[in-house]
Amino acid sequence: MPGVAEAAQTAAAGRLPGFLAVYALAWTGVAIAYMPFLTLLLPVRVAVLAGPDQAVGWVAQLSFAGALAASAGHLLFGWLSDVSGVRRPWIWAGLALSSALLLRVPAATTLAMLVAMIIAWQLALNLMLAPLAALAGDVVPDARKGLLGGLMALAPGCGALAGTLVTWPGLAGPDGRLALVVALVLLCLLPLLLVPLPPRLVPAPADAAPPPPGRTRRMWLARLAVQIAEATLFAYLYFWFRSVDPAMTDNRVAGLFAVLLLLSAPLALLAGRWSDRRGAPFLPLQLAALASAAGLGLMALAGGLGFAMAGFALFVLASASFLALHAAQTLRVLSRPDRRGRDLGLFNLTNTIPSLIMPWLTLGMVPRFGYAGLFLLLALLSLAGAALLTSRR
Repeated sequence: MPGVAEAAQTAAAGRLPGFLAVYALAWTGVAIAYMPFLTLLLPVRVAVLAGPDQAVGWVAQLSFAGALAASAGHLLFGWLSDVSGVRRPWIWAGLALSSALLLRVPAATTLAMLVAMIIAWQLALNLMLAPLAALAGDVVPDARKGLLGGLMALAPGCGALAGTLVTWPGLAGPDGRLALVVALVLLCLLPLLLVPLPPRLVPAPADAAPPPPGRTRRMWLARLAVQIAEATLFAYLYFWFRSVDPAMTDNRVAGLFAVLLLLSAPLALLAGRWSDRRGAPFLPLQLAALASAAGLGLMALAGGLGFAMAGFALFVLASASFLALHAAQTLRVLSRPDRRGRDLGLFNLTNTIPSLIMPWLTLGMVPRFGYAGLFLLLALLSLAGAALLTSRR
């Protein structure tokens, strides 16, 4: 009935600003849950257990196993949240399990134990992440997707900032750092899990215009291309900076990464608001992919730490904005609300497939061509992502 639909939309609009705030905080909590661990705490632990000669190989195997688990978990738990018709109970379960498993990481003292721990932790993390991602599509209208993407851009910077905090010299030991991560994640997720939510959006009429043919596929491929570049640097950032300047410590790397990601947030927010007002949701994505390629090109040519940081800064600012805005605009091209969680699981493969490709790509390229050759290849992938997003009638 039209009156019921209008009342539901009015109620949703009234609660939407508060929901966007707590959702952005929760999305930040997810970033804190994995960024400090995967970029700093896990590589440092691997370096201690495996030694410098075997550390890269260990990280490759852990990334491969974790990516498989994350892919399967996101699809499974997204689909289950669709079938159940609820999101928050799944988020609660994932929060509890992922936190408990993260605290148990110090008990893993061999590669086999670490692989098993990472698989279990990735499954639990995606038990939390899959329904959380679908929840935004349930209640945020298309006209606010750009704003949503801009707010989601705050998460990577805060995740990197959390890495700087937990690795602050003298603040905590290896086990204490994991406990700090868990505490921060709980603080970020609990508001979303406890406050009332806006009502779900009224489904579009059956005869509503579907997304343009091929748009969903091109969105998927464009994110995959950019994400391969981002994931490669994400896993090997510490090792690359050490190859440029051995004086770079884990805390310095974390601090630089955090500052750049935080600076990317206002850029993404401005771009998202502009795309909402102008009705051009995909143009900022194309420009960000082009800038990502330019940053990678600069990194490939870097002969010293200053030049390397400049190229890295351009890449991080552009790629972080791209990924945040893309995550929100993806909800625009999914035409079936009743299978939103499952479809987002398919899009999540663009986050996890790169982790399957990246270890072997790095091991194949770096020994022969160095990091410069690897970065040039990644720049070509980012250019391909920009081309895929070119407007077509």
